[in-house]
Amino acid sequence: MIASLTLILLAQLLGEGIARSSGLPVPGPVIGMALMLGFLVLRDRGPRLVPRLLPPPLTDGTLERTGKGLLANLSLMFVPAGAGIVGRLDVLEAQGAKLALVLVVSTAAALLATVLTFLAVQRLIVPPAPPEAPPERAR
Repeated sequence: MIASLTLILLAQLLGEGIARSSGLPVPGPVIGMALMLGFLVLRDRGPRLVPRLLPPPLTDGTLERTGKGLLANLSLMFVPAGAGIVGRLDVLEAQGAKLALVLVVSTAAALLATVLTFLAVQRLIVPPAPPEAPPERAR
């Protein structure tokens, strides 16, 4: 588990280094996640030589178990953010209406984007059904 956590943090650190050195407007952890995804894709779909070159946490399943453990306790990681908000209630009081409006609009936009994406992908995957012939009338 320690090796897997180290690997996750190294990917984040590498992403942070790339983000800062290149000046990209992308957060370092996002770049680190993309790098980790690339390693996982190489592990699963790359040439047969690649898994031998990767570190053990990527090949023996401990990375997946560590990731599941982190996700199971993800709610604990929001406690410091909630405590920080409570510590700055004056800002929340002054900007609360604007913040609520932004939350509602962004949630609606995310839901709309999700629905439109689902409909577009569904049209690409599922062919349209052939039109049915009208029922014959009894004479």
